[in-house]
Amino acid sequence: MPDPDPADPHPPAHVDPPTVALPILGPEPPAAPSRTGFGRTLTARAVLVTCAVAMVSVLVTALVAAPLAVRGAERRDQEALAAQARLAAEVLRTRLDRGRTADEERLIRQLRAQGIDAYLIRGGAVDRAGLPPRLVQRIAEGRNVSTTRRVGGRPALIEGRALPGGNGVVLSRTRTTGLWSGVLRGLWAPLLAGLAAGVVAGLLLARRLARPIRNAASAAARLRAGDRAVRVPVEPPGEVADLADALNGLAAALATSEGRQREFLLSVSHELRTPLTAIRGYAEALADGVIEPDEVPAAGRTVLTEARHLDRLVSDLLALARLEAADFPLEPVPVDLVGLADEAERTWAARCAAVGVVLRVERPDGPVPAYTDPGRIRQVVDGLLENALRVVPPGAPVVIAVRPVGPQQPAGGLVEVRDGGPGFTDDDLAVAFDRGALHERYRGVRKVGSGLGLALAAGLVRRLGGEITATHAPEGGAAFTVRLPASLT
Repeated sequence: MPDPDPADPHPPAHVDPPTVALPILGPEPPAAPSRTGFGRTLTARAVLVTCAVAMVSVLVTALVAAPLAVRGAERRDQEALAAQARLAAEVLRTRLDRGRTADEERLIRQLRAQGIDAYLIRGGAVDRAGLPPRLVQRIAEGRNVSTTRRVGGRPALIEGRALPGGNGVVLSRTRTTGLWSGVLRGLWAPLLAGLAAGVVAGLLLARRLARPIRNAASAAARLRAGDRAVRVPVEPPGEVADLADALNGLAAALATSEGRQREFLLSVSHELRTPLTAIRGYAEALADGVIEPDEVPAAGRTVLTEARHLDRLVSDLLALARLEAADFPLEPVPVDLVGLADEAERTWAARCAAVGVVLRVERPDGPVPAYTDPGRIRQVVDGLLENALRVVPPGAPVVIAVRPVGPQQPAGGLVEVRDGGPGFTDDDLAVAFDRGALHERYRGVRKVGSGLGLALAAGLVRRLGGEITATHAPEGGAAFTVRLPASLT
């Protein structure tokens, strides 16, 4: 927590120029395993996917279109055969009752040349075998026929036309076979074209998608190598733009964090040097015998004060380092915050009076219960009071206020430390709990501590399940409010 000012002035002593502790970089992470094998890159997978989509599209189209094509071909054959049957019926309408004529023979030969078998029905009797009896009967009854039946043991298209007097003509054509095999043979060309299109589309798509990802990977590698100025172009699609934004935000956050870390290290180095310089100076003076015997007790007190300052600084650093650890010691118990404020008043009243500061405690009539670690909360309150007492001018107030949480919020209590000092700006309040932020801003302007106290207070309150905020105080300075729960969750 914050440190008191030295009790005595430091004697002059030869001091080495201050040095800055720098973080030690760890070993380079191991190289990532190769991911360029076939099927492991985005390009290869995009090509495979687009080719698969093209093949599935061609096959689905074939499965849908092939039956339609086969049925269309059969329908065309049936329509052509029906036209032939109508023509034959017109030619033979008046000739079938005369017996076998030369016209009939000529017509039958012409039809046979086209692959069509002709059956003539006279008086309900067919001129030759081959037709199903029911079909012949229907023609004899004067009904036309358009169907597909087996004729001579083979599937055939049949068109029959009835004529007066139980006469008629039936034309039969064997159904075309091999339509399916022809359609499937015709798939090779579109299938190859689809594969070629899939390869081309996959390559173009993969290049388009992989380019921003490669840029992001390159940027991440540069970030790992320590380059914080790297930025990734933000370009569509939306997911890639989100990735670029995230990497750019990460680079900016790392740059900010490392900048704050450097400032923090500089601040800590300076704070460590200050008590060490005093201790070293007095130690050299004592060793050289330049301090008179009657001044030795005062020198010893100064060394002790600076050693305590150094011990508190090291303790704060260790506490900050352990704050996020799972084994950080906490002993929460039910606590009356009014009693805690009374203890703080007894401890700090004399010290405030010694420097002319008015210490005031605001408390309700009844108790304010909370569930927390009393030792850690006293550590937080003492730190806030130490900060306030460092900057509050004589005659200005320092206030410890305790009150229950409002009825609109979960049960618990509030502890507030306010002062009438110079206070903070709105920009200061935004970074009040960042390590060393205020220390860096006000070093050399007004009295400052180690720069760790507020960060440690915020960490302690957070570990206790509470919240701490910084605002402007009605007394004119800064106000820090600690909200503590009624129970740990």
